[in-house]
This record gives sequence, C-alpha cells and structure tokens, in this order.
Amino acid sequence: MAEKDKFKYRVEIQQMMFVSGETGEPSPETTGIIEEMVRGQVIEMLLQCTQLAARRGSRSISTDDLIFLIRHDKAKVSRLRTYLSWKDVRKTAKEQDPAGGGGAAEPGDLMDEAAVGIGSGPSAQIMKQKKTKVGLPWEVGSFFSETVPEREDDEDEDELEANQATLQRLKNADERTRGMTRDEYVHWSECRQASFTFRKGKRFREWAGFGIVTEAKPNDDIVDILGFLTFEIVQTLTEEALKVKDQEDAVQKEQSMRNSKKRKREEFLFHAQEGRTPIEARHVVEAFRRLQTPKPKSRAMRNFSGGVMKSRL
Repeated sequence: MAEKDKFKYRVEIQQMMFVSGETGEPSPETTGIIEEMVRGQVIEMLLQCTQLAARRGSRSISTDDLIFLIRHDKAKVSRLRTYLSWKDVRKTAKEQDPAGGGGAAEPGDLMDEAAVGIGSGPSAQIMKQKKTKVGLPWEVGSFFSETVPEREDDEDEDELEANQATLQRLKNADERTRGMTRDEYVHWSECRQASFTFRKGKRFREWAGFGIVTEAKPNDDIVDILGFLTFEIVQTLTEEALKVKDQEDAVQKEQSMRNSKKRKREEFLFHAQEGRTPIEARHVVEAFRRLQTPKPKSRAMRNFSGGVMKSRL
C-alpha cells in the first residue's frame, strides 16, 4: 500500500514513454525511478526559484524565476514561451467566444499548433490576431521603454531551432502512426494528452511538496510551466534511454555473433519473431547520467547548464 501511495504517476509516465517511442510496457521499477527523477528535478527547481525570489525581496516565485533556471537552453525556452503564448491566446478566445471552442487544451495540442500553425475558423482568426510574444526581463529589449514592433513573419534563431525540434518529433510521430489501425491511433492520441498537471493540480501540488519546499503558493502559471517541463523531462529521458538500450543491444548482438555462428543463424532466422523488450531501470539511470554530463563548450560558464545540483531542504 505504501508503494502504491509513493508513486502517483505510473500511468501518465507510461503514456508519455509510449508517445516518446517506447512501444513496450515498462516495469513499475522503471516508471518509479523516472518519477523519482522528475520529482527531484521539480523540487530542485522550486528551491532555486525560492532563492531567486528572495534575492528580489519577494516571498512568492514568479514565472520569470522558473524560466531563468533554463535560460541557457534557448530552444526549450522558446518552446515554453510559445506554449505560454498559445495558452494565453486560448484563454482570450474563450472569453471573447465561449462557444467557439477556445477553451483550455492539453499541452500536446498547444505545442503542435505552435509548430505547424493554427487551424481555420473564427477562433483561429482571433488567435492569429492576438498572439503576442512573451517578454523576459533579462532580454536586451526589456531595458528600453520603447519596443520595436514585431512583424508577423519575424522569427529569431531560437524559435527556428525550437520549431525544428518540434517538427522533427511530429515527423517521428507521423511515421509511427502511419501503420496504426483506428483503435491503435485512438489509444496513441489518448496517451499523447498525458500530463502531470492538467486537471491534476491538487495532486501535483501535494506530490511536488508545495507548502513544504516553498512557503508561497505558486499560481496556475507556475503549475502549467512545471507541467510542461515535466513532460519534457520524461520525453528526454525516454529518448536517451532508448539510445542507451539500442547501443547495449548492438554490443550484445555483436558479441553473440562472434561467439557462435550457429547462434548467428538462429538469430537471423527468428529475429523477426522475437518481441522487443522495454527499457529497464539501468537504461534510465545511464540516460540520466549522460544528460547530466556538462558539455565541454559550456564548462567554463555552467550556470544551471548541467551537472547534478542539490540544495538543502
């Protein structure tokens, strides 16, 4: 019973892993260690945001404090700003046209619309007119009282990089779903909407330690950003763990081919009938280790850019 209460997001993590490329069914140990890693990252972000807010002389953390922690990952910051822009657009559209379908949406829908463009119809026209760029206080443009008007086709390098990454994921998803049946695609679409926070705000606040880790009560925007980042963490861990597993399988296959020609023939004959095994906990641990390794080019200035960081509770 205690183990069941400890892990609260096993189903959601399984769904996120499935969307990220894991076709097998991961074990409870694998989903449990991913949940522990994600929770540790969330607690660490809340602690550092609290410290940043204290430097500003405030007890409550803001969205800028949270984005500041990942400012060196420009592509992720750009995706997050796009996510917040479309979230605000949908909220505005709902207020102007309650029956127009502009209500709240899952993070997956918002990011896809941001990457491929909005649809058609009255709500889409409202969104196209009202979408604005989210400004950050440490950007050069925020130092001046007058701002340069933005053009509709104006995209900076960060946005292009973020859109390319998102479009690549959409391409991979299209290749995966191309041969699916109707029922399989419905299941995949449901898994794609998995979230730590969407309609689970109370559970997430208890799970993340709001009120314990940070005294102030974070607003809904903070929860939404953490929901976005937790999905990104699970997706990145899964993709890296799949690479680790593929490398391990390649090494084992090469060793088996060297050891026995008979075994090689059997593997060739029955390879198509063998089921693919899911990633295991050791693959996730190795993926986490690789992702935490700082890149050489940024080793001189590593502010929030890699390496395991732990703050005192």
